[in-house]
Amino acid sequence: MAMSDSLNTDRNENRVHEKYDFIVIGSGAGGGPVACNLALKGFRVLLLEAGGEDEPLDYQVPAFHARASENEALRWDYFVRHYGDIDQQEKDEKFRKEQDGVLYPRSGTLGGCTAHNAMVMMYPHNSDWDYIAKLMNDPTWHSKNMHKYFKRLERCEYIPKWKFWSRLWSRHGFDGWLPTSIGDSTMLRQDKVLKKLIGAAFKESISESWHTTPNPIKRIFRIILKLRSRLDPNHWRLIRRNLEGLSSIPVTIHQGRRAGTREYLQRVRKEFPDNLVIKANTLVQRVLLDEHNKAYGVEYSIGPHQYRADPKHRKADTFKAEKAFVEREVIISAGAFNTPQLLMLSGIGPRDELEKHHIETKVNLPGVGKNLQDRYEVGIVSKLKENIPLIKGMKLRPPEAGEEADPQFSLWLQGEGPYTTNGATVALIKRSKPDLPDPDLLIFGLLGNFRGYYPTYSQDIGKEENIFTWAILKAHTNNTNGCVKLRSSDPCDTPDINFHYFFEGANTEDDLESVINGVETVRRIIDRCGDLIEKEIYPGEAIKNREDIRSFVMNQAWGHHASCTCKMGPSSDLMSVVDNRFRVHGTKNLRIVDASIFPKIPGFFIVSAVYMISEKASDDIIEDAMQDDL
Repeated sequence: MAMSDSLNTDRNENRVHEKYDFIVIGSGAGGGPVACNLALKGFRVLLLEAGGEDEPLDYQVPAFHARASENEALRWDYFVRHYGDIDQQEKDEKFRKEQDGVLYPRSGTLGGCTAHNAMVMMYPHNSDWDYIAKLMNDPTWHSKNMHKYFKRLERCEYIPKWKFWSRLWSRHGFDGWLPTSIGDSTMLRQDKVLKKLIGAAFKESISESWHTTPNPIKRIFRIILKLRSRLDPNHWRLIRRNLEGLSSIPVTIHQGRRAGTREYLQRVRKEFPDNLVIKANTLVQRVLLDEHNKAYGVEYSIGPHQYRADPKHRKADTFKAEKAFVEREVIISAGAFNTPQLLMLSGIGPRDELEKHHIETKVNLPGVGKNLQDRYEVGIVSKLKENIPLIKGMKLRPPEAGEEADPQFSLWLQGEGPYTTNGATVALIKRSKPDLPDPDLLIFGLLGNFRGYYPTYSQDIGKEENIFTWAILKAHTNNTNGCVKLRSSDPCDTPDINFHYFFEGANTEDDLESVINGVETVRRIIDRCGDLIEKEIYPGEAIKNREDIRSFVMNQAWGHHASCTCKMGPSSDLMSVVDNRFRVHGTKNLRIVDASIFPKIPGFFIVSAVYMISEKASDDIIEDAMQDDL
């Protein structure tokens, strides 16, 4: 069928199919809030989610977030390459030869990856927004303006209403749709083992300030700030001054249960069912573009477990293709892997990549799927000489049929205990080098054994009661050489993903040195624990000097904040994909709102930045819609 005939057929279908103002593809931190905000403004929105709406206990219980990432009702399993060099790749103990990659958990469910993440909600650095403002010559992206979006979405529940001045000075948001809380510190203070571990991190923080701050006045000032301890990373004072030190860990948990975009979507759908229509188990195959590259709808198929990342996928299943149409815009929020895949399946992307898979090129955008970025993370695991009292008897899972619940689960049912937390005990924010403008290392203590992602990793975390992990997260990474390519033209197929770590990347020596510095910091913390530590079991005593650590980091590092594959940039940048208002270059009525649009990976935990751009995109889309109606 010729293209003109196909367009005429679609237009005829248009007359009989129900149309929407907007179609949003994906229900995660980008798409979910956009869909809600548009519906609340009176627009008719169709939200398409490839996963289902199952809500097992692994979703509800915050401490079970690792289990949520491996729950068959929620999970999508990607296997990615960290290196193109297979000899180097096989040095990673998490690598699985049969899948030719390392497990990279994603969620195929309502709420996207907010259904399995660790729920950490830390404001990104102001420099992340100021960089975009300068790049795009757009003051609306400046941090002074962007902070209002964080304030708009946040419902801070850890500063009491009676603390009027604290609420005012902190510049938190208290009326947003996303609740934030901080775990009960009493639990940690009453646990003698955890108290020692946290104390050791605090001593390291104080010592570092003393040795790395030459100005004596600044030195005393920083130490006084740290003596106050447990800095709030979302307090405007910390954001503005880029302070280092021991930090609390704000999380999106409400009354002991996970909170995210799913709850927002469910509330808006219940209140405005005519405005927000959610179709779950719906896999979008392509965006429909007319002869002028104007998006006028999508083609999709309905049915569970269509995508091959789904562990329940069956190749024999077939699903009928259907179409939906829009009056205004299509908004893609499928994430750093699936958004570039969907663009390419729709004929938008690098011409050579599309031609290789016999896809007609409608818009030649070489940057689609390029510029893939992530954090670098490693874990240092210690065996303690005594068990951690807080987790005595903990099974770190729901009780099975007929089984008595463990003590912690019984407490969770009452809205109390360690299961109401994400398992992180303390965080240390620091610069890997004193002259860096922003802190770039986040070191946080975790209950259990965590070495990264591999099949059944969640079952290994809580097997013993005397294991503790210090996880090191390197922010503001420099490597931009990762890429997402099509594996085939089949919409059910997963893309080919390679992050090209370290020596395969660009300008990555500083990244490697920073992570090494993080490992050395953790080992100093462990040394300060006195007789509490029996031994370091990972990477272990065989990894002694800096060169040993270098090899360990190169071989075993991982990440979990994939982003930047459809980067924002001016039209003069041939590798950019969207403009400053999220619009896809070379198209009309098509936007992207998710982690793929960042030119550089922001902050420590990317979800807060994605939530913020979702709020900004909502404003931009509504403003443009109002202009069109004039």
